[in-house]
Amino acid sequence: MATWSNFNLQNSASPLMEQIIFFHDHTLIILIMITILVGYLMINLFFNKYINRFLLEGQMIELIWTIIPTITLIFIALPSLRLLYLLDELNNPLITLKSIGHQWYWSYEYSDFNNIEFDSYMINYEKSNINNFRLLDVDNRIILPMNNQIRIMVTATDVIHSWTIPSLGVKIDANPGRLNQTNLFINRPGIFFGQCSEICGANHSFMPIMIESITIKNFINWINNYS
Repeated sequence: MATWSNFNLQNSASPLMEQIIFFHDHTLIILIMITILVGYLMINLFFNKYINRFLLEGQMIELIWTIIPTITLIFIALPSLRLLYLLDELNNPLITLKSIGHQWYWSYEYSDFNNIEFDSYMINYEKSNINNFRLLDVDNRIILPMNNQIRIMVTATDVIHSWTIPSLGVKIDANPGRLNQTNLFINRPGIFFGQCSEICGANHSFMPIMIESITIKNFINWINNYS
């Protein structure tokens, strides 16, 4: 989860988020190099007195400053396309979780098991245990097994919402009348927080998402006890 004074991305808890962070760093290095080069050239132009009254065209320099940006864009575009295809890749998921957005809470259905569905509301911080996270804790957490491929189906009943978990690299819109699909692979146990990231009305800020990642053995026990 995000902490005070943290300007970086959250620590990843999935292979996809690791790849997103690598791509972010890769692109940022290229942008820093471009900024330094352009800044250096502009400062030089401001502070020198060179002049050429007979300069009308420079085909070679124009060719160079067309080809170099093209190559730079290719270095950004190829990893970006690879990452886009990775985000859509879904191989033999273990379970399917259906997430339905409402104003202003989420409801969940475990489609592979009978009668496992529940609503998830934000806990009132003032009336709850002081150890809860303000605006992030919910009364019913999503329980998911770690180290397994999980399919997420997302939709909404009223307005557009967005199901977002930053540390897992997941952000998918919940549209009324449309079923969107994404996938998760959580590689460590823990509790991961998210929120709706589409402005959906008056209480948009108060529909958090909370995932608890546990071992497959504990997940099976939870399924058996829930049923």
